[in-house]
Amino acid sequence: MHAFVTVATAGGFREGARLSGGSASALSEAVRRLEARLGVRLLNRTTRSVAPTEAGRGLLDRLAPALAEVGQALDVVNSFRDRPAGTLRLNVPMSASRLVLPALVPTFLAAYPDIRLEVLTDESFVDVLAAGCDAGIRYDERLEQDMIAIPIGPRVQRFATAASPAYLDRHGRPAHPRELLGHACLRGRFASGNMPAWEFERDGETVWVEPTGPLVVRIGGATDLAVDAAIAGTGIVMLFEDWLRPHLDSGALEPVLASWWLSFPGPFLYYPGRRLVPAPLRAFIDFIRATAPA
Repeated sequence: MHAFVTVATAGGFREGARLSGGSASALSEAVRRLEARLGVRLLNRTTRSVAPTEAGRGLLDRLAPALAEVGQALDVVNSFRDRPAGTLRLNVPMSASRLVLPALVPTFLAAYPDIRLEVLTDESFVDVLAAGCDAGIRYDERLEQDMIAIPIGPRVQRFATAASPAYLDRHGRPAHPRELLGHACLRGRFASGNMPAWEFERDGETVWVEPTGPLVVRIGGATDLAVDAAIAGTGIVMLFEDWLRPHLDSGALEPVLASWWLSFPGPFLYYPGRRLVPAPLRAFIDFIRATAPA
């Protein structure tokens, strides 16, 4: 039953295996056994997708909440342990895995050796429960109202623009954001297809520009390619300041329009408010609050 819910929710055996930490073949065999026992097909399978049949949808609607209740009931046992145990699954953007979690994870795992942490990177906003996760990390503008959110990581961040000194020597150093329209800019695109504009702010003036350039990368997994291209002199990149900071400090990249860099609030750990909090997540929340800067 767990295998069926995992596959039906994930929309496929491979994705279900990725989320559950198992194998696609084991999930397929478990669903096959369940269908044989019930005498009805629960999933329509094609080479490209897996979707519940009418019977499967009916079972999923009743079974998913029931299994969640079972999981919560079993988690009560954790309250009788000296240390919380179990698996904590987090859904985070690549920026959080690079800029937020490294300062927290080693100390957290050392403090809670019976907790196993799984981190899935995803740039889109997802239903953490449907994705098989306990909580996620996102920014305030992408949180839904029924979510509980607590601050995590730096409370103020900035977007920085930078290029190699060699590129700027050849093409000039922009004095205003609109001058970027005459430069080679290295852009990022979300999986949804959205390519965010570059936003700048100074003395109450906000400027959005849509520059063009020779390279567009998928935000997340391919972001480092844009950074490497900027270091090689291909063009100007915009990214989190902390992501670019080592290259700025080394001189491989030079700040561009630093007085215009946009500041914004830091990220939040979010989780559904409509369910009991599993012990591993509660431990992580308490840890974040205890280690947050005053």
